[in-house]
Amino acid sequence: MKNVISHIMLVYMHYFVSNPPYQAVCDKYFGPDVNVMSLMQGADLWLMRVDFIFEFPRPTMPNVVYIGGFQGKPSKPLPADLEDFMQSSCEHGVVVMSLGTLLGDLGPELSEIIASAFANLPQKVVWRHIGERPTSLGNNTMLVKWLPQNDILGHPKTKLFMSHGGTNGIYEAIYHGVPILGLPLIFDQIDNFVRMKVRGAAEMVDVTTLDVESLTNTLKNILDPTKAYKEKIQKLSQLHHDKPMKPIDSALFWMEFVMRHKGASHLRTESYKLPWYAYHCLDVMAVFAACGLILMSLVWVSCRCVIRALIRATKSPAKSKKE
Repeated sequence: MKNVISHIMLVYMHYFVSNPPYQAVCDKYFGPDVNVMSLMQGADLWLMRVDFIFEFPRPTMPNVVYIGGFQGKPSKPLPADLEDFMQSSCEHGVVVMSLGTLLGDLGPELSEIIASAFANLPQKVVWRHIGERPTSLGNNTMLVKWLPQNDILGHPKTKLFMSHGGTNGIYEAIYHGVPILGLPLIFDQIDNFVRMKVRGAAEMVDVTTLDVESLTNTLKNILDPTKAYKEKIQKLSQLHHDKPMKPIDSALFWMEFVMRHKGASHLRTESYKLPWYAYHCLDVMAVFAACGLILMSLVWVSCRCVIRALIRATKSPAKSKKE
């Protein structure tokens, strides 16, 4: 039921929210007979930022190429001040927190809760924070306006990544084998963490019920070396790296393939050209339903005729036997 409701909402948003401005561009440059959906469905190649070590299995078309984690790359040396801070963590390591470029500030109330939880940890914390400095900030926490996320996740001192659940951050954490604590807020972030939690490589907290004690306990639970979070994410990282081609190389090959052969229509399904009733086989079901109704009607008419004949036979007067 949730999937059906979500699908209906997405269809509504497509037709009445996101599609109109794009359709206006299509009308201007391609004419009224072309729509955005037909352009998308008629694409020869789809490059999808998906890797099945993270995504759930599903059937796909031959023209879908998976390049999940294509942005992953080895880490580079950190700036001197950041490197000194990382090394000062000793054996405890460092927790890294970043909510991406769109959601840099959670507001003063949530920031105070997070700062208090970080202050309870023996680990050092690097927090990309935009906004007022929390009053409860501990001495173990460094606030920065920007951080080299890929490089710091690849640092050997990094023990945990606290993230909003953006796709880039998720795949960078998988690439470097760093467990994740999720603070999902919008879009696909909850969905991403559901997948990571199923894999045993992440936990998720709800911002609407967040408090210092629960956040502290969750952080300590993931950081506990006796737990399997680190082991599970490192297994995902091994699977992610064990491929015949890097995702970016696969993307380059298939784009050049399409250019060399002037398209790849042999990989594309033509089902999008079918009318909606044919796509959903409603015409076939209608034929079967009609045949079934005709058969049932014939049986019903036949039974009525037989029953009427029997009734007439029982009502006719008995003939006397001639001696």
